[in-house]
Amino acid sequence: MATPDRQATTLALAHALSAAERGLAVIPLSRTKLPALRSPHHDDPEPTGPRCHGACGRLGHGVHDASTDPARIRELFAAAPWATGYGIACGLPPYRLIGVDLDTKTGTDSSAALRELALRHLFTIPETVVVLTPSGGRHLWLTGPPDVVVPNSAGRLAPGIDIRGAGGYLVGPGSRTEHGVYTAAPGTAHLAPAACPPSLLRLLLPPPRTPHPAPPTPGDHGRGLIQFVLSAHEGQRNTRLFWAACRAYENGLGPTLATPLTEAALHTGLSEQEARATIASAARMTGHRP
Repeated sequence: MATPDRQATTLALAHALSAAERGLAVIPLSRTKLPALRSPHHDDPEPTGPRCHGACGRLGHGVHDASTDPARIRELFAAAPWATGYGIACGLPPYRLIGVDLDTKTGTDSSAALRELALRHLFTIPETVVVLTPSGGRHLWLTGPPDVVVPNSAGRLAPGIDIRGAGGYLVGPGSRTEHGVYTAAPGTAHLAPAACPPSLLRLLLPPPRTPHPAPPTPGDHGRGLIQFVLSAHEGQRNTRLFWAACRAYENGLGPTLATPLTEAALHTGLSEQEARATIASAARMTGHRP
């Protein structure tokens, strides 16, 4: 009779193969949610050039091993018989998956934070695949356009919200970890990942480079942040103001810059009510009182 771990590995492989049939590239994971295969370069001297992402032909390059080929997936799992789960690579065609990880860290309500962002930036999370985590969190699966690279981030969008983008992976439903099993939320397993709303997608991307550095130094009183807001074009005014206000509060300049940022937003065409509401939202998102 198969051991419990062997049963978990067999189930993980079955789930991984099923995901691959849907076009999702997968890798085996250990109970710690990390890639199950150790890097073949673990004991190599520190590389002087770019790190190997699989060009050496050996297994163990993390998400760069991800595949939709059943034979390759079986090879990966055969090399990691201790694997009890699988990871789904983000950012790859055909879906170019973006994972919104709503965590349950102490003192944060990530679901409420996402709802507030949705209200502030006028988007709705579409019906899509939702994966329930053993800790009570949720992973929302969204897709991105082919010409956009969404980076990974932790807490940048809002406290308790992590983003899995290019180079990252999501723990697939059916995976067993040391904390429990990941499962698809009822009624969502059959769905295809839905397109990421454009307003949310803009929030997930790094702010555009500007000649004026956004992070202020203590002596300039946030002139860079104010200029960042002033240079906003239609369609990015609210997003730029929200981003600048978050940086101001994170750097201890929120109360000082609230009025100058509001005035800058008025120059771009926002109403005073919109500007003050956005700055207040940034204060709450960064754990400060407006």
